[in-house]
Amino acid sequence: MTLIGFGAQAEQEKVLKQDEAPPPAHEQTDGYRGIEDARIMTVKQALTMHQGASVSLRGNLIQETGKDKYLLRDKTGEVEVLIPEKVAGDRQVSPDHLMSVSGTLEKKGDNVHVVARRFLKE
Repeated sequence: MTLIGFGAQAEQEKVLKQDEAPPPAHEQTDGYRGIEDARIMTVKQALTMHQGASVSLRGNLIQETGKDKYLLRDKTGEVEVLIPEKVAGDRQVSPDHLMSVSGTLEKKGDNVHVVARRFLKE
């Protein structure tokens, strides 16, 4: 079991627990959430945005890719998300948890990722 964490308590409290498998991409759905639905975009839409654009995504963190970096997947694709320790706090999530991530799109050559400003479990 691979666990992911932040801060001094990284060994005890992990952000991404690997206790549940994420749902298949084609099955990732969510219910009506009112006005917030208008602000949420898909990964595919976010990847077409310009450098520095504000993005709001909903999907599953399926893998740790580096220090504070995770792969977020929705039904349209995947994007790397940087979740700084100050944003993650002591929250823990599993790959089967639907997450809402808002942040800034960073593009440098072929490297594209989102720097999270907000990170919530749906």
